[in-house]
Amino acid sequence: MSNFRDNPYRDLVYGVDIKVPLIDKSYCIGINFDNAATTPPLKSVIDEVVNFSPYYSSIHRGDGYKSQLSTYMYETSREIVKFFINDYSDMMDVIYVKNCTEAINKLAGILANQDKESIILSTSMEHHSNDLPWRKNFEVKYIEVDDEGYLDMDDLKSKLEQYSGRISLVAITGASNVTGIKNPIYTIANLAHSYGAKILVDGAQLIPHSKFSIGLQLPLGPIDFVAFSAHKMYAPFGCGVLIGPKDFFNEYEPDHTGGGTIKFVSHDKVIWTASPDKEEAGSPNLIGSITLGAAINELSKIGMSNIDEYEKYLTVYTTKHLQSIHSVKIYSNYSDFQNKVSIIPFNIEGIHHTIVAKILSYEFGIAVRSGCFCAHPYLQRLLKIPKSMIEEMTLASKDIQPGMVRISFGIYNTIDEIDKFLYAIKKIVDNKGYYTKKYSSMRGGLA
Repeated sequence: MSNFRDNPYRDLVYGVDIKVPLIDKSYCIGINFDNAATTPPLKSVIDEVVNFSPYYSSIHRGDGYKSQLSTYMYETSREIVKFFINDYSDMMDVIYVKNCTEAINKLAGILANQDKESIILSTSMEHHSNDLPWRKNFEVKYIEVDDEGYLDMDDLKSKLEQYSGRISLVAITGASNVTGIKNPIYTIANLAHSYGAKILVDGAQLIPHSKFSIGLQLPLGPIDFVAFSAHKMYAPFGCGVLIGPKDFFNEYEPDHTGGGTIKFVSHDKVIWTASPDKEEAGSPNLIGSITLGAAINELSKIGMSNIDEYEKYLTVYTTKHLQSIHSVKIYSNYSDFQNKVSIIPFNIEGIHHTIVAKILSYEFGIAVRSGCFCAHPYLQRLLKIPKSMIEEMTLASKDIQPGMVRISFGIYNTIDEIDKFLYAIKKIVDNKGYYTKKYSSMRGGLA
């Protein structure tokens, strides 16, 4: 692997050298290792906002120049998204929503019009956003994971066979937001299709980090639906995407109705317009869609394979050093770098995960995430929490609930930042008593 000690992409990202306060009232340049939650904007994205804002107007149907330009920019961004996922057909629609969560809820709402008696096959490793929306109107069955957090493919095949003819959709994450494990989505798509089911890929953690194709030309594809968020790929302006077959969206009534969704309305009759407009009621987030397009253009210039390689380099370096520190436990198979995105979950023996996160922030200016990462069932499995304890956890406060610390990298993170993080972890491990006493009863924050 190439030597990436000097980061080639850091200057592309806005705000990476901002100083943050520490508990001793001093300041240091902040280190953000919480990119799985959200990412800062690219400079080119901010430039796009500034340059386009004077021309901002309503889209569709307006005859003014600004309205026509806004419509052009909005529709062009759709084409950018389609090309990014290797869709050069006219078969798929790009539907804009506010985030990946809303995209999955939208699909769940549309499918509820089809057949509420059908089964949704999900997994035990999903983010809540690809679990809870299905529970409202469907019976949900869960594919098991093994002790290291990998999907049990034998259980997938077993459940497809057991519920053959009843499963309408397999809803699965492309990459786990907890362990970074990438699922074999094209193999799963092929299996789902062989049993008459469609597949949804939650691409929130996959698409910003790895090359992705909707798979229309692949022998094992295609992926029927994919959802992802712009804010996890350096365009944090409230835009998300749901992509799926045009014919599917045109077959059903929209889950939200209002302006822009119709061809004709009388008191007695409604004629819906075609997708994607039918699925985008009201005035859309024009700035969000344009900035997503700008981010995709920048990431495409870098090359998703290059991004994958660089972030893998950071992950390998961190893991190899972190695992050598006494008292640190890394979860899942941390040596399987080829099948993961740049996420590392860990704990320090004897210190609660929330305290570790506070120490890293307050003492060293390092932002990480702690908790269950909106994936409680998955954490319960990885932490080997007995079922008898799970009910008790519902009554426990956040400060005592089991969980993990998660670090997650972006294209702008550096080896120097990782070295500072490793130094901080060693210092915490060597001074457990001091830090635990200092932070166990602390309330409030630095802001």
